[in-house]
Amino acid sequence: MILLYGSQQDYDVLSGRASDRPAMSAEQIAAMHQHMETFHQALAESGELVDARGLSEPVHARRVQVREGAPVVTDGPYPETQEVLAGYTIVECASFDRATEIAAGLVDPDAPGGYVDVRPVLDGVEDLAG
Repeated sequence: MILLYGSQQDYDVLSGRASDRPAMSAEQIAAMHQHMETFHQALAESGELVDARGLSEPVHARRVQVREGAPVVTDGPYPETQEVLAGYTIVECASFDRATEIAAGLVDPDAPGGYVDVRPVLDGVEDLAG
């Protein structure tokens, strides 16, 4: 699973709200969507794509905790959280190295410090031992 990260600020500029960064233009957003579509289409054609989804912005999230036996729900966004899981791509490929190679295509070279994480998906509890 390739985990893509962002921030509330990223969602703001995508939806036309300027923050510390200027809002993205319609052309920039279209180019980003086109890149993602082309990227995932190539994975689908190679038979490596399992699933890919984006997640809604943090303002639509809820954190659920249990305190003293009762659920406590906090609506997002969470001021203490600088980054959030923004989406994921699941691939089934020949090796972890290949998954890492695929993941590199999801890192925005124009985003300073941008990154994604690559983590194997476990098939069962027995995978935890190794």
